Amino acid sequence: MPGKIFLSVVLALFFNLSLASTIAIIDSGVDMKHRAIAPFAWVNQEEIPDNNRDDDKNGYEDDIHGWNFAENNHEVIDYKYLGTFSPDTYRFFDVQYKAMIGQATEEELAWIREKVKDQDFIRELSTFGNFIHGTHVSGIAIRDLQDSKILAIKLLPTEVSLPKYNDKNATKDFRMTLVKSALKELAAQQMNLMEEISIYIDGHGAKVANGSFGTGYAQAKKISAIVFKGIFWRDATEEELHEISIHFLNSLISEGQRMLGGASGTLFVFAAGNDGTNNDEYPTSPANLGGTNSISVAATHKRNSLASFSNFGVETVDVAAPGLGINSSIPGDEYLVVSGTSQAAPYVANVASKINEINSGLEPAQVKKILMDTVDKKDFLKGKVKSGGIVNSDRALYAANLTRSGTLEQAIGMAIKDVTDIPVEKGINTIPEFVFTLPLQSGFAF
Repeated sequence: MPGKIFLSVVLALFFNLSLASTIAIIDSGVDMKHRAIAPFAWVNQEEIPDNNRDDDKNGYEDDIHGWNFAENNHEVIDYKYLGTFSPDTYRFFDVQYKAMIGQATEEELAWIREKVKDQDFIRELSTFGNFIHGTHVSGIAIRDLQDSKILAIKLLPTEVSLPKYNDKNATKDFRMTLVKSALKELAAQQMNLMEEISIYIDGHGAKVANGSFGTGYAQAKKISAIVFKGIFWRDATEEELHEISIHFLNSLISEGQRMLGGASGTLFVFAAGNDGTNNDEYPTSPANLGGTNSISVAATHKRNSLASFSNFGVETVDVAAPGLGINSSIPGDEYLVVSGTSQAAPYVANVASKINEINSGLEPAQVKKILMDTVDKKDFLKGKVKSGGIVNSDRALYAANLTRSGTLEQAIGMAIKDVTDIPVEKGINTIPEFVFTLPLQSGFAF
């Protein structure tokens, strides 16, 4: 069967006149010089490099490889950070993965437990994670592609000034209204930027966009607490904080529909989140947008179990994909093993791009249907993700090839019949005794 799948895909690629599928990586920046990524770097042929002119008249000067929406320039990564991080930041990810799979020594466990208590180290680790993130995601997204290209979109960090209100004489109800209005405005500001990004990537023909970023419940609480204290001059109670945090997240999700509408021909692939919580109950943005052209991804340990850090949700998370212990590129021609739903999402973006390489005529909703309906069903994902399974790349690509000569339903039906599940690895289990996974990078700086 693998030979049959390979032959069918090769024939499809041979006869397909429009192979290229642009993948927008909306993230913290991409090292386009990395040896693994350079061959897949999208190049704006209508721009002359470094002439300080907007040759293609799209409003973005010298956007050769994409655009830096964080600092409003064409530098899609800041190389000044290369070589500035301590060896412990690299070691952390190695020990973290070993701890997750039960292979860390007692000495290593003791070391990492102490490290996560060190706030200076956590700040450095967060900066390091931010610096490498987009390049790591890109390395996963481009694996084994034929002719697709990476369009770099630097979103993170996004500097947002949190509103303040200092009238201690206002009534409680009025001040709560101010808090909610401020959070709604904050959500609108963030999604104004996301809508601009969507229009930009749509203008450059991106058929897939990977979004391994987001604001989860824990992050929303931190942001909401700052706004609340600035208006009430006191800390919020847990009940108040929950109320305004959910309001903030729902505002982000409501405003975020504009993001999907700005690029209706793009399939947005979103990471579900790394809080280990239920997105049906505690929303995550933009993972919970739930559009016909968006798909939300949980993380698994290989194909054996749901990763303990992964968010889930039978109504709001669509599929799962491997996201624990993923080796990929980081800036400076290096590689690192990292875990998170941030790593699971580009796995799915990669398969989506391969589907587009096979049949460029498929709409985003059709690509999403192929991905969801050809999964390997797993008992441990029943009631956890909408499809109940892990993306099966072989089956999805087989179905994509069949869509060239038949209906979508027929193609999926034949693929389910002809392609077997990808085997699981025996004796693989995650160890929940120690899990410290960085949250999704949020577009908010606070």
